Parts: sequence; C-alpha cells; structure tokens
Amino acid sequence: MSESRGGAVMNALVWTGPSEAVVQQVPRPVPAADEVLIEVAYCGICGSELSGYLGHNALRKPPLVMGHEFSGEIVALGPEMAKGTPALAVGSRVTVDPMIYDGTCSQCRAGRQHLCLNRQLIGAGRPGAFAQFVTAPAHMVFPLPADMSLRIGALSEPTACAVRAVSLMGDVRGRDMLIVGAGAIGLLTLQVLRHRGASQVFIADTNLARLANVAALGAVTLNPREVDVVSYVLDATGGEGVAVSMDAVGKAVTRAQCVAATVRGGRVVLSGLHEESSIMPVADIIRKEQVIQAAFCYTPTNVREAMDLLGRGVVSAGDWVIDAPLADGAMWFDRLVGDPGPVAKVLLVP
Repeated sequence: MSESRGGAVMNALVWTGPSEAVVQQVPRPVPAADEVLIEVAYCGICGSELSGYLGHNALRKPPLVMGHEFSGEIVALGPEMAKGTPALAVGSRVTVDPMIYDGTCSQCRAGRQHLCLNRQLIGAGRPGAFAQFVTAPAHMVFPLPADMSLRIGALSEPTACAVRAVSLMGDVRGRDMLIVGAGAIGLLTLQVLRHRGASQVFIADTNLARLANVAALGAVTLNPREVDVVSYVLDATGGEGVAVSMDAVGKAVTRAQCVAATVRGGRVVLSGLHEESSIMPVADIIRKEQVIQAAFCYTPTNVREAMDLLGRGVVSAGDWVIDAPLADGAMWFDRLVGDPGPVAKVLLVP
C-alpha cells in the first residue's frame, strides 16, 4: 500500500470489460460505522465470476473489483465497532459471508437470509476481495477457529454452497446421485454427499484432468466425449436413474442431462449459472413428476456447517486447489475459462 494526494491506495485486480482485467491502484476502502476492514489473505475465483469475466453475467458491471470467497485479518474497525468484541477485534482471523442481508425483511425473518429482498454481494454490488483490503459488515464476518489456516478458511464460502445444495436434496443415505461438473462445487458437493451417506455418485465432466480428481475421491467418472452420460447412468441404476442429480455447470445440455438421468419422482438440483437462461425439457419433467430445485448461495447456518466440516477434515482441499499471486489474476481467469487442466480452484494472494 502507498499514499497519494487522495489518501491511501492499494493494489486490486480490476475487471474492466469482457475478458479484460488488470491490477491497478485504487483507493483503500474505509469501513462504515458497522463494518470492519480486512487485509485479504486469500480470495478464490468463483465459477460465477468466470461468466462475469466473459461479460455473460448481468449481476456484474465493469469496472469492478470482484472476489467474494476470501479470508483475512481484521486491521480496522468502524466507529460503532470501535470497542470490538472478543470475536471481532483488530487481529482477528476471519472469513466472510459475502451475501449481505439486512436481517429485517420477510425472507430474513423466515431464516432465508441469502434470499434477502435487499441483498448485496461483495464483489458485485460493492468492491470485492481481489485486492489487498476489503470492507464487510460486522454481522457477515465469521471468526476462524484457532486451528484453521487462512487458506482453508477461504474455502468456507464455496463449501457452504455445497452444504446448501446437499441440504436441499433430502435424505441422501444409500441413494445414487449424479453431479454434472467436476469444478470446485462439484468436488465439494461430492465430499458432503459422502459424509451424508450417499451411495454411488457419478460425476460427469469433459476435463479428463478434473475427472482424475473425482476418481481420487471415490466417485464414478464419466467423460461425455466417450460415453453417453444418460445411458450410462440409466444402465448402472437398473434403468431407473439416480434419485437426485445436480447440474453444477449451467448449460442447456447439462440441465437436460440431469433431467433425463433422474428417476421418476426424483429431484433435479440446479446450481450452475453459466447460461442466464436455457431451454428445459419441461414435458419430460412433468411426465416424470420431478422436483426442480434451485440451489443458490447459503444461509449463515450453512456457512457454520461448512466451517465445521473443513475444520474436522471431512471436506478437504486436494491438489485441485492452488495459490497464485494477485498479479497473475488475469492469466488465471483466461486459463480457467479455457484449459484449466486439473485446477478447479485458484486462490489469489494479494
């Protein structure tokens, strides 16, 4: 960080337009009365940010500092936080629920804070954590356990997405499942499903290197370029299909695969956001009386469960998680939308 006539500045990765991002010096944020200022340690690149980077996501408008999967250390407190708390004080190691909710609307009162009528995402509606510093409302900040590293803490947000998705699947014990997409959410969801007692889990992806990550976690790997995913799953389940499928990609073809591979009366969970809209085989859904369940974000309870699973090692990060300097952020965005190899999660380090 350095000083300028306008005050303190910092380095940040600024998305300036479709497929363009550059490290720039921007004003260092100042925490509002009920906020904290966090020095970022790690910030993961999310799949939704890849579509944003390409200009395909209506939620994000350039110029923007993205980044919402992060951990760090509190370095300053807003005026209302001046005395701090035992959990939130200067020096506290934290992660953040970036989907800011007001706590007063009808959705919040019903325990669906992530669906808040006035929600605002750090890294979309306000500057994010692809930077040296970021601010966050105190009520969205979670202290890390003493024995949890900042690196693992940065995985709390995507793990919470997986926890939320599995919580919407019902009782998965002893049931066959399909996940389309072996990115970070697919790999994390697989681990949560295993913890919850799911039986056979199929994961489909065109990336052979990522399928190797899947195999290492004990799931059945399917390469759509070599096998017909739907036919394979139906054959392996006696012609019925899986009890629950999850689309972690978000394309018309992957959403249709999930519908076709799911049993009559089963559940299809949609979490991938690659395409804003797509054609769905509605007649097939109706005739099979399937439940289409959207899985978006997470509640504070999901975040706490995610941190618990990470802390106990139930969910872990393998070689598919790598660290990279913030200065290489644009290169990694390009690689992740092109040929990422085995990498499913990149944690940028300011």
